[in-house]
Amino acid sequence: MELNLQEIRGKLDTIDSQMIDLFCQRMNLVKDVAAYKQEHNVPILDTGREREIINRVSLMAGEDLEHYAKLIYQTLFSVSRAYQSERLRAESTLVQSLEAAAANEQKIMPRRVMVACQGTEGAYSQKVTERMFEFPTILYMNTFNDVFNAVERGMCPFGVLPIENSTAGSVTQVYDLMEKHHFHIVKAARQKVDHRLLAKPGTRLEDVTEVVSHEQALRQCSAFFASHPQIKATPMENTAVAASFAARSDRKDIAAIASRECEQLYGLETLSDAVSDSGNNFTRFICIAKDLTVYEGASKISLMLSAAHRPGSLYRLLSLISVMGLNLTKLESRPIPGKDFEFRFFFDIEASILDPAVRSLIGQLQQEADQLVFLGNYEELR
Repeated sequence: MELNLQEIRGKLDTIDSQMIDLFCQRMNLVKDVAAYKQEHNVPILDTGREREIINRVSLMAGEDLEHYAKLIYQTLFSVSRAYQSERLRAESTLVQSLEAAAANEQKIMPRRVMVACQGTEGAYSQKVTERMFEFPTILYMNTFNDVFNAVERGMCPFGVLPIENSTAGSVTQVYDLMEKHHFHIVKAARQKVDHRLLAKPGTRLEDVTEVVSHEQALRQCSAFFASHPQIKATPMENTAVAASFAARSDRKDIAAIASRECEQLYGLETLSDAVSDSGNNFTRFICIAKDLTVYEGASKISLMLSAAHRPGSLYRLLSLISVMGLNLTKLESRPIPGKDFEFRFFFDIEASILDPAVRSLIGQLQQEADQLVFLGNYEELR
């Protein structure tokens, strides 16, 4: 006799009740396992044991359901490891530093401070810096690496760097430098980018044979270059540096892609105010400091980590975040130098280390990952 939907749901409810009862029994046994591991100094993760169970239950599930059984148990193992970590209260040096930062949360960032950024007057980094700090003294650096060095060596307490663009994607040079320097992100901001084609007064668009700008700005204006194939695109250190170069050049056939502020600052004229591929063009900037500090309003966490080079490693890390119900807003991968087809991952999560459960999660991620670097917990201005 065929069951109706209500009868099927009734049977499912009965099974769910049995399953949750068994789940609670299993987690109580997991608590006993945690106590044993603590007493005998045994690691939480036992990949051999997990593999053995998955092979067994997938075989029991049968060919049609074996992959679903594997998925369920992988999630169950992640939950069990998280529960064991909480029971053990294993506090790594990282977790201890997060607890100290949370206990010493700062209300506001300094109003008057020296800040390093790449470029020269008129750069988008300048505009962002003036949004982040009320009275900044800006120290302009030649390269992104110089900004990191200025902060790391104590020359400036803060540095501002672009990290990604809504049109051209990530600033890979900055991501690669993040792997080489010691720093923490203390604030971020999204800056509207208003690219203009600028040239010396009297220059006509049909006279232009070369356009200079930062490589990211050039990529953000790819449609313009596609429609003007005779114009050469030449990358420079910064949009403001490019505008200054065009203003000082004796040539009448050169232009720069830069901001409206650069037009006024360097005495240039706008040849076109519609060179961007998108009118909704934003660049995200980060503000870095040497020490781990959390300021009021911090709601985003950035992590850099590498996972073991074996199947399921990244999944296990993501499942820990999923179990917590946190929103993963960015996942960026970069090749690890010297290792073939191995990658380091950058995570952005909407969370705060003021929450003890989040600090516990980071401790669990550290245990699961080959390497984890906590980049910061910060507010992002929009």
